[in-house]
Amino acid sequence: MVKRILSIAFCVLVLLFIYSPILLLVVYSFTDSTVIGQWKGFSFSLYADLFKSAEIMGILFNTIWLALAAATLSTILGTAGAIGIFYSRKRISAPIKAASQIPIINAEIVTAIALALLFSMTALYRTYFSLIIGHMVLCTPFVVLSVMPKLKQMDPNVYEAALDLGATPSKALFKVVIPQIFSGIMAGFMLSITLSLDDYIITAFTKPKTFDTISTYVYNAVKNGTNSSTPALRALSALIFVVMIAAVLIINLRAKKTKEDRK
Repeated sequence: MVKRILSIAFCVLVLLFIYSPILLLVVYSFTDSTVIGQWKGFSFSLYADLFKSAEIMGILFNTIWLALAAATLSTILGTAGAIGIFYSRKRISAPIKAASQIPIINAEIVTAIALALLFSMTALYRTYFSLIIGHMVLCTPFVVLSVMPKLKQMDPNVYEAALDLGATPSKALFKVVIPQIFSGIMAGFMLSITLSLDDYIITAFTKPKTFDTISTYVYNAVKNGTNSSTPALRALSALIFVVMIAAVLIINLRAKKTKEDRK
């Protein structure tokens, strides 16, 4: 009994340590104060300022389309890579799998500088192409990491059985393999969106000079001392947090329901 209480208390402390700064941000998004820690009464003024600011709305649009584009392309590439690794021979799949995990272990600043040096040798430096490729390099390994466990849970003979029953390779892939690993694909897609939304280093090294995301905008605002619009970003951060939590809950509930229906 004591061991169970201690384990629960430890989990609660860990969750508080992780989420208390975010919850504090959410709380202070409901007060009209330029500094977190000064409560000036309950107010929705920051949310009103957020939607009235054309600059912030433009930056939000930039951030969202970049995250969706990078996540979509990374999910396609990562899923194809994971399937290729899974169905390849061990002596081929092992080194490819190890190589796909290097960007995860590698320091992000090293990846950003390497990409900047690579693209600086071409006409694609600081273009939307270099930006998208940079985010794909960041996100794709995490998609592979999310899809591989689902492939390992799947019976490897299912694909061959579909071929024996007359299905074409593409039909067997989309009708048999993809549905069984769909939850892993969606997990990789959501993780890619989160990574892209959060990224600053790779974005700063690869983006066009006239393009900003939330992370680069906040950094430049704080660096240059232009803090007049940054309080409204508390409201934006709170909305992003709520939307991501809702999306994760919906995906998990749908996956649970699908699993129960299959039983």
